[in-house]
This record gives sequence, structure tokens and C-alpha cells, in this order.
Amino acid sequence: MASRSCANFLDLASGGLLDIPQTPRTLPRVMTVPGIISDADGYDSNDGDSDATSSGSRERKIIVANMLPLHAKRDTETGRWCFSLDEDLLLLHLKDGFSSDTEVIYVGSLKADIDASEQEEVAQKLLDDFNCVPTFLPHDLQKKFYLGFCKQHLWPLFHYMLPMCPDHGDRFDRVLWQAYVSANKIFADKVMEVINPDDDCVWVHDYHLMVLPTFLRKRFNRIKLGFFLHSPFPSSEIYRTLPVRDEILRGLLNCDLIGFHTFDYARHFLSCCSRMLGLDYESKRGHIGLDYFGRTVYIKILPVGVHMGRLESVLNLPATATKIKEIEKQFDGKKLILGIDDMDIFKGISLKLLAMEQLLQQHPGMRGKVVLVQIVNPARGSGKDVQEAKKETYLTAKRINEVYGSPNYEPVVLIDRPVPRFEKSAYYAVAECCIVNAVRDGMNLVPYKYIVCRQGTPIMDEALGRERDSPHTSMLVVSEFIGCSPSLSGAIRVNPWDIDAVADAMTLAINMRDSEKQLRHEKHYRYVSTHDVAYWARSFAQDLERACRDHYSKRCWGIGLGLGFRVLSLSPSFRRLSIDHIVSAYRKTERRAIFLDYDGTVVPETSIIKSPGPEVISVLKTLCSDPNNTVFIVSGRGRSSLSEWLAPCEMLGIAAEHGYFIRWNKTSEWETNHLGADLEWKKIVEPVMRSYTEATDGSNIEIKESALVWHHQDADPDFGSCQAKELLDHLESVLANEPAVVKRGQHIVEVKPQVLRPSSISVSLSLSVCVRARACKLDD
Repeated sequence: MASRSCANFLDLASGGLLDIPQTPRTLPRVMTVPGIISDADGYDSNDGDSDATSSGSRERKIIVANMLPLHAKRDTETGRWCFSLDEDLLLLHLKDGFSSDTEVIYVGSLKADIDASEQEEVAQKLLDDFNCVPTFLPHDLQKKFYLGFCKQHLWPLFHYMLPMCPDHGDRFDRVLWQAYVSANKIFADKVMEVINPDDDCVWVHDYHLMVLPTFLRKRFNRIKLGFFLHSPFPSSEIYRTLPVRDEILRGLLNCDLIGFHTFDYARHFLSCCSRMLGLDYESKRGHIGLDYFGRTVYIKILPVGVHMGRLESVLNLPATATKIKEIEKQFDGKKLILGIDDMDIFKGISLKLLAMEQLLQQHPGMRGKVVLVQIVNPARGSGKDVQEAKKETYLTAKRINEVYGSPNYEPVVLIDRPVPRFEKSAYYAVAECCIVNAVRDGMNLVPYKYIVCRQGTPIMDEALGRERDSPHTSMLVVSEFIGCSPSLSGAIRVNPWDIDAVADAMTLAINMRDSEKQLRHEKHYRYVSTHDVAYWARSFAQDLERACRDHYSKRCWGIGLGLGFRVLSLSPSFRRLSIDHIVSAYRKTERRAIFLDYDGTVVPETSIIKSPGPEVISVLKTLCSDPNNTVFIVSGRGRSSLSEWLAPCEMLGIAAEHGYFIRWNKTSEWETNHLGADLEWKKIVEPVMRSYTEATDGSNIEIKESALVWHHQDADPDFGSCQAKELLDHLESVLANEPAVVKRGQHIVEVKPQVLRPSSISVSLSLSVCVRARACKLDD
């Protein structure tokens, strides 16, 4: 593929300088190279970004989703494919939140199988007419990816359904997981074909593409990459059952910004990162950030909105006003409760019907006056669970109508057919109350649409002969387990499993005073009209730009293989030590002081065996055998342990307990830092730590001669971290006037003398080495 400069040259040539025929339109991009892991100490060898400069073209946003916002059908006469925009998809309307000169490119699959011989022609047509880039997944891969891993594993898990038995989902299938990864890789390849990584922003949507960010980040270390999850994110206790949990978490963490509908979903994600990856997060100036190998991955909480213009345009249709009149005539004298749901096991339709049955049983006076109209959208799947849910819904509705109905009255009206937009809008506009009773749902925009339709428009009011200044009312009964619930503070929130409570909520909504309904409606309408899909897209894009602001102020290295890939981001002043440089400096110097940490340097931090192996001992002995070398182990560990583990190295110096005890070699005596001799504070600290140890299962105290350390590595991550923070505050309070300092580290809280700092110990030892070297030289 040609670089942008080459493409521009060809454009000039085709303008008349040379007689070169015009080529079909392609999206401009810059030739890019993958991230390089290098020992070289230069800026250009490892940033993984473009080797060309930006051309200053218009801003571009690349929207990546499982499906393109298009309808596809084949013309029966010509046999050619015809495409049209799917106006109902919110992804299509994201552009309303961007500036007018922003170019939006969509990458995704089509809702039709395109023969391989037609794919090139179709791809060019979609690019020319709709700015869409199709992925064209092979049919077998598409089936395993979407119907397999997405719908059989991820979707049930994210909705809190575990495969405890064959009737509750399928066991994990590694073949389906490989299909998921392969499909994500194809999506990533399509993005790479069109991206200019220096300028373009990539926004990935939903659980179908959660490892795609890893492939993009591996190719472009500094890509501007955001992700938004439109489904719930389950609690850590549910999510941790997924065999590929770490791979998916690391995939998401390769983004710069991750968006969720609610704080609960974000909290669950953060908890998973803490429990499974050991990551900490903090909130700064209202923004939640995760520190991930030097990069800050930001978390955004923002529920999606509706497209106001789209809804209002449907309300203005003459067909809508006509349908409203028909509905009002059909249900004259009755109050309408409306439900609009997909037919699946999580939407709680049968629970809603049971609540309606309870209402009619408890309030005989409402029989003949209240009707529940339940519109059932076509099922997105055809599994056994969907069929059982549908059967239960019909049987329950039939029973209610037989018991509480009459010749001119059906308390439950089921509409199980494709319902056009104008008809749904008409039902929204007429309904006295709308109920969404899902047991688990990512967002659910039905309440938002209901509020907008109840507000109406001047054109609709005129068509119906209504006065525009007349008050508008609406009432919502919403499940507390759906994403829109926190945003609707005026709604009656219910636990859908509590049939009595839902029935009471429906009764309250129907009988509430109009003045109260009006106040609640106005509050909701203000929120919905100002937090529409354009606001959502604009806010996310602004936060993504903010999250990427420091990309070029840091040095980046790609590390890890496969789906474990991540980017290590360091300060611009960081210089990676070259082995050749170290060897050269080592050979040129006359005397050398070598200071080594113990944990993580001499022995791995994760090792259960804390004594160094034979190879390490051999290297240390070789270093110490050179009379021009002074080698020290500087550690926070106790002197007895270090003496035992390093006994074979007779000429090795040890600075134990952060330098409180110092020994120059095995035959010399231990020297004590007398400045830290006052250890009376230990009598205060130890009882406090013991009380926290008793209250925190998995924690323990390490008692040193100069310090006390409280460890919580084996405790519950969340509880241990919470206890450590509280212990830190407690100790800082009681030691305010004592010569001791409290420090919180990785899974530890340590109290030690104020004078002990690793940096000061290193400086002190360096000075001592210099003094000794000078004394030896004078003696010679």
C-alpha cells in the first residue's frame, strides 16, 4: 500500500501532468511499521508509530462495531446488491457529536452473506457511498465467532448466567475462543488498512471486539484508542469463572479510554483488574485512572442517549397522529400501561405479567380500567430458552385474560409482530405508564423514548387538536438492574423478582396525581433532551483526546507475546542501559561500587524459595573476587536471613533492613546506624498491627530489628487494600510525634526509623567506598 505522499503524487499525476487513469477511491493513510523492541537508546526505534509526518488532513474518527449501520438486500431484477442506512442504529448518529468537518469511517460486518466473487465490488461501493469498510468474515468463522463465543459464552456470562448445567449455557469451548480471536484480528486488519495512526481516533464498540485493541496497540504503540461496552459488566465473582479472563482484561487495557453505562459496571471492571491483575486505580479531578505499565487507562461512566431529531421526526408523521387516534378510541376510558421488550429470558416479560395479575387480584376496582399492552420485538435468537420464555409469556397472558377479562375487555394485549416505528411512537404517546422490568440489561432506551414521545411536538399536537401549552406527564416503573435506572431519578425503581412490589409500583404510577407526574416528567425530559446521543459521542471523544494528550511526551516499548502484549510507557528522561555501554564503563574504571537489590534482582519476587540459586551465587562470587569491586546487597530483609542465604559469598557486603545494619564482608562485624537507635515506637505499632492481622484473614506481621511490616498479599485484594489504607491512616496518627515513618508499598505497610531511606544508604555506602579506596591508595 502506498504512503500518503505517494498517493498525493498520483493524484497530481492524474490531474493532467501524466496520462494515468483514475483509480477507485481509497481512504488515505500513512505507511506504518510495527512496534519494535530494541536495545538502542533512541526515540525513533521503538515508538511503533508512523515514519511520516501528518499531512494536516481533516479529522477522522474510525468507528468499529460488529455490524455496519446498513441494510443489505439483493435486487431481484438486476441481481445486484442494494444498500441503505439503518437509521435505527445509534452508531450511525455518533457523527452528530463530532465537528462538521470530521470524517467518520465505519468498520464492521454486513447482515448478509456476500459471495467471494462479489466482495471486492461491494467493498468499493460501500466505501464510495457510505464510508463503510466491510470485514467479510468467512461464514463458518462468523458462526463460531458470533453465535458461538459471543452468544453462548460472553453474553450469558455478562448477564450473570453461568453454565451450571446443560440448560444454562454451554461449557467453555476453546475452538470458539480461537474463532473469536481470529475474527477480532480480521477487524483489526481492516482498521490498519485505513488508519493514519498519528491523527485518527479509533472507537471500538461492545463485547464482540474486546481483544481487538491488543492487535491495534501492538501495531501502533501510540494509537488513540477508545472502547465502549454496551452490555453489563459482571461482578468479579462471575467474571473470574471465564477461562480467558486475563486475555480479555488485557485487551481492554490496551485502550486509552474505556466507557461504561453505569458506575456499577465500571466498579466491577476495576475490581476484576485489581483481583486478577493486581492493578490499582485512583480518581483525580473527577477522572478514574488505572496505572497499567506506566500508561494511565481512563474509565468513563456515561450512559448513551437517544437521537432526539429522529424520534421527533417520527412523531411528526401523519401516520403517527392517525395511529394515536385509533389507540385512544380502542382503549377509551382505560389507562394504558406499556411494555416494549425483546423476547429473551432477561427482559422479564413473564414477571411483568405476573405483577399485572397481582394488581388485578388485589384491586378489583381497577379491573376493566387498566390495560397492559406488551409489544414483543422479534427474538434475536432461536434457542431453547427463547422458546420457553415465549411459551410462558403466552400461557400467562391467556390465564390473566380468562380470569380477569370480559367480552369487551382484555387486561393483557400481546402484540407479537414487527411493529413499525410510527406505531410504537403512538403507543408511547398514549401510555399513562411505561414499565421496563428486565432482570439484567445493559442500558435499555425504552424509557428515554417514552419520555420524548410523551412530550410530543408542536406538529403532533396540532394534528391531534391539542393545546401546546397543556401540561405533559409520564410515569416510569423501571428495574433497578438496567443501565438507565440511575439516570431516571423520578422513576419508581423496582426489584423485578418482587412481584408484589412491582404490582404496587404499577398501582402507584397509575393513581399518582397529575401534578406529581408532571414534575417527574419535566425532570426526566430535561435530562433526556440534553444527554442525547450527540452529547454522549462528543463527551467520549473529548475525553479520549484528553486521555491521549501525553502520548508523545513518553517513551514506549512493546512487551509481551500474543494476547499478553502491552505497552511499557516511561518518562522521556528514561534511558535504557546498553549492555555494551555497561561493559565498556566497567572495563575502563579503576574501582567500582556495585549495589544490588535482593527481591526482584537477585531472586524473583514471585519465587517461594527466597535463597539465590547456584548460578546467581557463582556470579556474585565472581564479581566479589575482583579486588577493584565493592559489591553490596541492599535490602529491607533482616540480617540473619541475608547472612544465611548469601553465606557462600565471603567478600559480599550486606546492607540489611534498608541499611540499619551494614556488614562489609563475611568476616567483619555488623555496623549499626545509631541515628535510628530509638525504637520505642515499636511498642506502639506492634499492638495496632496485631489487631489488623486478626481482623484480616491472610495477613501477617514481619518483625525486624529496626522495622515492622504488615503484609496483606494473601488477603482478599479489595479488603486487604482497604485495611492497609485504614492501617496507614491509623499509624500516621499515633506516630505523629515519634521518630518513625509509615510507608505503604506493594501489599505492605511498613514502619521504620525516619533516617532509613534506600537512596541515602546508597549514597552513604558510596562515600564510604570512596574513602576506603583513597585510604588504600595512600597506603600504597
